[in-house]
Amino acid sequence: MNASTSTLIRPEHAATAEVLDLPLPSARRREQPLPSPAELRQRLPLSAAMAHRVREGREAIRAVLDGRDPRLLVVIGPCSLHDPVSALEYADRLAELAPQVSDQLLLVMRAYVEKPRTTIGWKGLVYDPQLDGTGDMAGGLELSRRLMLGMLERGLPIATELLQPLVAGYFDDLLGWAAIGARTSESQVHREMVSGLDLPVGFKNGTDGSIGIATDAMRSAAHPHQHFGIDAQGRPSLVQTQGNPDTHLVLRGGHAGPNFDAANVQQIRQGLEKLGLEPNIMVDCSHANSGKDPLRQPAVLDSVLDQRLAGDASLRGVMLESHLFDGCQPLSGELRYGVSITDGCLGWSGTEVLLLNAAQRLRRG
Repeated sequence: MNASTSTLIRPEHAATAEVLDLPLPSARRREQPLPSPAELRQRLPLSAAMAHRVREGREAIRAVLDGRDPRLLVVIGPCSLHDPVSALEYADRLAELAPQVSDQLLLVMRAYVEKPRTTIGWKGLVYDPQLDGTGDMAGGLELSRRLMLGMLERGLPIATELLQPLVAGYFDDLLGWAAIGARTSESQVHREMVSGLDLPVGFKNGTDGSIGIATDAMRSAAHPHQHFGIDAQGRPSLVQTQGNPDTHLVLRGGHAGPNFDAANVQQIRQGLEKLGLEPNIMVDCSHANSGKDPLRQPAVLDSVLDQRLAGDASLRGVMLESHLFDGCQPLSGELRYGVSITDGCLGWSGTEVLLLNAAQRLRRG
């Protein structure tokens, strides 16, 4: 036996002390215990009143996506949360605006605490709440949940992208809506996770612009699954799910360009109907649909409104990246308050005008 192995004696061979070689933990990794989902939920509980508000938010979102409510679903807010103070100031402003447009728009605030990275970079508040690479994930989980609870207290349904399945259990009781990103819609693990969530979930089309991956994901997540996972105490578990009937497609464009125009939407709607899927479509006004220019998001929204007003009832929601101030900034030096450190965002002044005008256009019909 060498230095890279440990020993185990089989119980049935204890008398003869048969020794098995087992690998020791790799020198390339180290482990640090984290609180279980149950422990964090107990430390930062969701009150009965807030739980009722979450259920009401989910039902309102379902009604819009199902076409029972004619309003437009608007998932809006910072690309990612990095500063609790500016995030809650944004939430205050959005909560104040919501009643002014609620007859036409159902506003849901983005509470994105995980960020997918193409190579490397800041992975989000859950992973690095100090923004310095120290990786205080226990602190990140607590801060993220505390921040989401603060948003709920302001009366806003909240939304996030679910990236790491092990993280979902720390927050899924707070969410009104969730997204599965373009790079993870093809993942069997994410489809299984969604099949057990009691909330509406949008699958984004692939980065190449095709919708096949997302429609496959919707169909998979609608079915029951048995899969590996963890329970509320953080123990490895066999998870059995019933299937999620509240999934839908999110168009985010692709390598070839945008896919929110009327011709693309008509083709996609017909494709969904052929598959027997409900044609409830959300348009991501950012990413490839805006050419990654946050100031072009209003033009994308205008196109969606044009199509709805022309009679296309399949366009039931939009996503917008918005913060207190326009643009983005690198994660270095002294950070400017209220400016994104990931994707560029539309500032609040432009956002407020955009939403008020959108509601007015829809009122006029």
